[in-house]
Amino acid sequence: MTQTTIATHNGNFHADDVFSIAALKNIFPSINLIRTRDLEVINKADLVIDVGGIYDADAGRFDHHQRGGAGQRENGIPYSSFGLIWQKYGVEICEGNEDVAKSIDSGLVSTIDAIDCGHVEGVAQGISLSQTISMFNPTWQEDSHFDTCFDEAVEFASRVLARFIASASGGISAKTIVAAAIDNAEDARVIVLEKYIPWKRTVHALSKEALYMVYPSSTGQWRIQTVPVEPGSFEDRKSLPTPWAGLSDQALKDVTGIDDAMFCHNGLFIAGCESFESTMKMAAMALEA
Repeated sequence: MTQTTIATHNGNFHADDVFSIAALKNIFPSINLIRTRDLEVINKADLVIDVGGIYDADAGRFDHHQRGGAGQRENGIPYSSFGLIWQKYGVEICEGNEDVAKSIDSGLVSTIDAIDCGHVEGVAQGISLSQTISMFNPTWQEDSHFDTCFDEAVEFASRVLARFIASASGGISAKTIVAAAIDNAEDARVIVLEKYIPWKRTVHALSKEALYMVYPSSTGQWRIQTVPVEPGSFEDRKSLPTPWAGLSDQALKDVTGIDDAMFCHNGLFIAGCESFESTMKMAAMALEA
């Protein structure tokens, strides 16, 4: 098997070079990684990441430290080496799905690029993945070797990238299913899903009428959940009936008259029954409340 020689800088590492190598491991099955600043060695490598002073994707050169950088996105976020790698290989890593690749760029790659390039506008505060990756570097009190720590960081980043891809793929696939459920709803205010899938963004994008989602739980019972006024909000378009708050089992059965009612959260955003038919009765009662 032919090895692909990839060069990146040695010493202290950051999220952009770590995630670049993690991403490239999805493309090249056998990698000879060299961490160096020796230009003679760098010039002989098949791919050069975050070092060398050249950006030329066709030639396999992906640095952004040269004067003028390596370009920026339409939103002003400059490209670091990870962004440059993702531009060239992202769609391939996502098995040809451009929507997933764009989602990963928006949710992961661009943030790492922004932090690496010192572009802080619009970047969330607090501990970031970039900071987490930096913590893999050995401290002055440790005898660990930088290259060993780099390999550990790449392994961690590979798992994170894989989960981002899986999450984005799942979310995008769910859009079609949720959209069909909205179209097929007997009552536009109550949307029924045959299995639980991420629904909030799609519902908010496509339906102003939806108030409740009905779906099966992982344990076989059914749930009714309120639609928030916007994704991430704790305010609902229409809460479940106030008398149900915090009740479960017999107490909830007595109040609702539903013989297999199970629970209603004190926050009035989710409730459940043993059967689909009973959960739909809950929805009908909630609509009338």
